[in-house]
Amino acid sequence: IRQKRVQQLRAFSKWKWHVDEVFVKVNGKRLYLWRAVDHEGEVLEAVVTKRRNKQAALKFLRKLMKRHGKAENVVTDRFASYRAALRELGATEKQRTGRWLNNRVENSHLPFRRREWAMLRFRRMRSLQKFASVHSSVYNHFNQERSLTSRDTFKLTRTAALTGWRQLCSE
Repeated sequence: IRQKRVQQLRAFSKWKWHVDEVFVKVNGKRLYLWRAVDHEGEVLEAVVTKRRNKQAALKFLRKLMKRHGKAENVVTDRFASYRAALRELGATEKQRTGRWLNNRVENSHLPFRRREWAMLRFRRMRSLQKFASVHSSVYNHFNQERSLTSRDTFKLTRTAALTGWRQLCSE
């Protein structure tokens, strides 16, 4: 799923990324789930780390850039580690911060939180990482911007998504 979607997304030149981190508890320990979402709400990457510092931000941004190329803008909150990591990557002029600019990624955490609650938390860091990456791929595959399309278009895209999913499952 991810390979097919990345090729389509890379073709778009005016790419904007929204980057944020979420606190997740695993066996009573606080871990950090770093997530990146593009301007359309597609979850691009999810990485779990033990620390919330410059090295973790740098690791996440490098992985993101390696897989998806470079973004035109990177929207973050005012967390200083983003600025330090982007400075090391030579992309400080691409960073945008603002009061409500990062709402897209904040709202993308909600489906993940609902699913996490249904699973009654995570037991290991590895299972959290695996779940986060699989959940984002499946969510991206089936998520339709319902408010932006007509009912007929929504039905067609949903049917196409289900057909693609069934083909993937049968292989």
